[in-house]
Amino acid sequence: MKSFEWTVVGTDIGPLLLAATEQGLVCVVFHAHAGVRDKALEQLAGRLGAEPVEDATGLLAEPIRQLEAYFAGKLREFELPLDWSLSAGFNREVLRELAAGVPYGTVVGYGDLAARVGQPGAAQAVGAAMGSNPLPVVVACHRVVESDGGLGGFGGGLETKRKLLALEGVLPEPLF
Repeated sequence: MKSFEWTVVGTDIGPLLLAATEQGLVCVVFHAHAGVRDKALEQLAGRLGAEPVEDATGLLAEPIRQLEAYFAGKLREFELPLDWSLSAGFNREVLRELAAGVPYGTVVGYGDLAARVGQPGAAQAVGAAMGSNPLPVVVACHRVVESDGGLGGFGGGLETKRKLLALEGVLPEPLF
């Protein structure tokens, strides 16, 4: 049977579950404490048709290294093979544009991102694509904001989004 590797790493925004296939990093899950982790692994196993194996062959060594460098402020662009199999159609198109066209330390509006993929009226659909992002942090959906300057939504919670944007210098660090 096929398998995928997983591990949980501690970060400044809490524990992240990382999962990888032979094709590359396939999933990042926020707040990966035991209950969230177990549910995510069960869902991933079903969606990938594969058995979860805890970091057996080192597929996650480079994603872990790059995430540690990112949170230490030493990495601005992830250079990892990504497995896009958990995303398709419009969502995948939007996420690929986000990954390629919205660099560290910048933000883009939902509507602007929709226009970039040739769907200028699809701001809400871009929001749905961000909500379905299987690779947050690495495919930086935290960089997508409302046109009026509001943060918009975020699967990891708004406090996590604020922390990621502060790390990248887009927002000031919170006072407390």
